[in-house]
Order: sequence, then structure tokens, then C-alpha cells
Amino acid sequence: MAAFDYDILVIGGGINGCGVARDAAGRGYKVLLAEMNDLATGTSSASTKLIHGGLRYLEHREFRLVREALMEREVLWQMAPHIIWPLRFVLPHHEGLRPAWLLRLGLFLYDHIGGRKRLPPTRVLDLTKHAAGKPLKDGYAKGFEYSDAWVQDARLVVLNARDAADRGAEIMTRSEVIRIERSNGGFVAEIADRATKICRTVSPRLVVNAAGPWVDQVIELAARGGNVRNVRLVQGSHIVVPKLFDHDKAYIFQNTDKRIVFAIPYEGDFTLIGTTDRDFSGKPEKVAISEEETAYLCAAASSYFQRQIAPADVIWSYSGIRPLYEAGAASAQEATRDYVLKADGDAATGVMINVFGGKITTYRRLAESVLDLVEKHLGARNPRWTAGATLPGGDFPFDGFEALVAGLAAHAPSVAETTIRRLARNYGTKAFEILGPENSLGRIVAANLGENEIRYLVKKEWARSAEDILWRRSKVGLRSTPGDVAALTAFLDGERFGSKAATG
Repeated sequence: MAAFDYDILVIGGGINGCGVARDAAGRGYKVLLAEMNDLATGTSSASTKLIHGGLRYLEHREFRLVREALMEREVLWQMAPHIIWPLRFVLPHHEGLRPAWLLRLGLFLYDHIGGRKRLPPTRVLDLTKHAAGKPLKDGYAKGFEYSDAWVQDARLVVLNARDAADRGAEIMTRSEVIRIERSNGGFVAEIADRATKICRTVSPRLVVNAAGPWVDQVIELAARGGNVRNVRLVQGSHIVVPKLFDHDKAYIFQNTDKRIVFAIPYEGDFTLIGTTDRDFSGKPEKVAISEEETAYLCAAASSYFQRQIAPADVIWSYSGIRPLYEAGAASAQEATRDYVLKADGDAATGVMINVFGGKITTYRRLAESVLDLVEKHLGARNPRWTAGATLPGGDFPFDGFEALVAGLAAHAPSVAETTIRRLARNYGTKAFEILGPENSLGRIVAANLGENEIRYLVKKEWARSAEDILWRRSKVGLRSTPGDVAALTAFLDGERFGSKAATG
């Protein structure tokens, strides 16, 4: 039998790839993950940032997907109560669109098919009296309030990678797989560091292709050519505007085109509005919101809110590509959001497991399904384990966030409460490690980011650039200036972070 460096090479550092790496490492497999950019650079940091069942998917009769996603909400909440928390959604009844009885039926199913235990149930609202009705235009009298959850999506990816590394996986960021060939019942892969151009050759027994929008390109690379078309690329864009309401609930709005748009409290001072849904034919790395999408989201929100939203109000926007499995749906809206796994090859030729589609909410279940296929080809190691294991920083009671904040405040009384809350939300109990024995952030470098936090992100979370820190490890970028970016970049350059970057 040929000697292999690794049991599994995972290609792709989004939520699916990092989730698979974590699960596999915890089961005892030797794992290498290669991501050509930073972790969560693509789809996984461009979501609506929800842990949800997908209420509208009931209309497309995707009951299995909705049920699995609903079951995952409370599992994930308990795994990472610092970056995931419950959120109540208000659905105003719009005369002329879906009738009230249909909405009530859908929400009844939503409440009961997913094993909800701790999240509160749906209730009917009188929007003429309830606080959620005040920002809305006159005419919206009845509404429904139901439960889902919020997630800091890019941090979820990073914490899965960190836990994978803590369990023995090796994580290579900014490292592109440029060659992959079948050999001796496994693979030989060449991985290029995109900064130094230095190449490394590895030999995994099995490959998991979780490259998201680039999944077909990896298949073509392994096949040495061909024109593979397994995914339907669908663009989703979001805008962020100054906050439109003072309460802590989110809205879900029906549109006349049968789509829905969310308006969600975001980072304290803002409202997040999204998403769009349209086919995309360009290069995934070039995706950007269009003027048409911006106008669509502004108009959708303005049709419900008293305050009218114009493109000039947009503070920030972002776009991502959903790599949906191509099953011939007539429109982007109708394409399934469920994940599809395809194993290519056999024990004699080497097995590549290709991952198509998926949602952040079901990433853990997707990883378990991938590991079922891995076990089929490599043999079983340790049993399933992720359902009851917390992510780094999440080792506190799911309802204990305020107690964590109080503990951090007592530990570091000189740090402002707003900063304490930000640290608690981003890092959970790991915030104590960041504050260190001196109980402080250290010298403030930029945008309320201290030396201790920055060094932690470099050493533990693979951060290399100001963008990594300001927009993926945090959303401090919303309040940063060009001077902050320059100061943070200069600090990182001065630290020679390449020699101190995260390992694993």
C-alpha cells in the first residue's frame, strides 16, 4: 500500500470545508485544509447571517431541508452562544399577497416540524399597537412574530477552523491547490503559497472538494480539463443603512415578485437589508452589488417603512455567490438550497467527495454526511461527536451571556462596557485570554482594536491583513476610517506577522 501524508485533503475554507475539517479531525483522521484566500472570504461571509429554517422554502415543498435546518438552530446556539443568539422576526401581513391563513399555516409547520424546545413560538401581533408597527407605513395592521437566530457568519467559519486545528488538523490559508492527480489509490496535490509562490506537494488518501463557487474548477483540475457544469451560481447582495428602528426585532417582508427581504438590526447602529437572488455568470471573485440590486433593496424596504431609503443612504454593501446544485430549476429563486454530495472514484483510483450547495444553518449536518462517505471509503474511526461539543469560546451556558459580560467587566474594569460586549460577542470566554493578566487591550492601534486582540487574531485565527480583521474577524470596519486601516496595516507589517501567524 502507498504511503500517504494525510487521510483527507479538504479544499476550501468556507463554512462547509471548515466544518468537515473539524468533524474529521475530531474523529481521528489526519486532515489538511487548503484555502486559496483568507478563511470565509467568499460565500460564507456574505450571507444574511441567519441560523434559520428557511420559511419560504416550505412553499417549494423542501420539507426535509427545512426540518433539518430547524432542528439545527438550538444545536448551534448551544455550541456557540457568543456568536449565535435568538432573534424574533416580524412578518407583516400584506393585503393582496399571501393570505393570512397561509402564513399562519406555514408558521404552524415552522413551529412544530423542527423540534423547537427553547425558542419561543409564533404569536399574532396587532401592529397598530405593538412597537414593531411604529416604523411601518399605515395599513399594516396584522403581523406574525416567530423565532430564528442570528450568527456572525465569518466568525463561525474561523471558530470551526480553530477547533479543527486544536484537534490536529493543519490549516493552510492563502494556499491554492494548483495541481491534483490520482495516484496509487489516492492523490498527489501541489499547493502554492500565494504570497511566497513556494509550492508544497502532499499525498492525501481522499479529497473533499468544498470549494464553493469554485467547486467545478477543482473537478476540472483533477480531471485535467473538460467543461464541468454542476453548480448554478446565484448572486445575493445586501445593503447596510443607518438603523431604521430602535427595537431588537427583525422584519421579513413579502415582495410582489414572491421574494422576501429581511431588515435586521445590525451592529448596534445599523440595519442590514437583503437579499437579492439572481443568476451570475462572471468570475466569483469579481462579484459586486449592482445599481439595480441596490435600487431593488431600497424599494423593497421603502414599500414597508415610513422612512424612505435611497441608494445614498447605503453605508456598506456586500455580495456573495451561492453555489447551488444545478438541477434545472426555471429561476434562481426556485433552485434548491439543499446540499448535494457526489463521490467520484473508488478505492483503486482515489475518491473525491464533491460538495454542492448547502446553507450555513446545516453545515454541521452536511459535515456529518460527508464523514459518512469518508468512513465508507477510509473506514470508521471515532463516532459522531459535534452535536454536543462547543466551539472555542462557547463553553458557557447558552443563556449565560450577560453573566459572561459581567465577569469580563469585573476582570477588566478599565475597559469600556461597549468594548467588553464586543469582545464577549466575538470571542466568548476566549476574551479573558485576549485581555490577559494585565486585564487590558494593550495599546490601541486603530478603531478600538488593541495590540492584544490583534496579536490574538494573528496567532490564533489566521488573520494577515487589515481587511481580515476589520471585516471578517469583526465588523469594526463599519466604524473605521482610512487612517485606521493604514495604522492597522502598519502595525501588522511591523509585527512581521508571517512568522507569528496561526498554526494548525
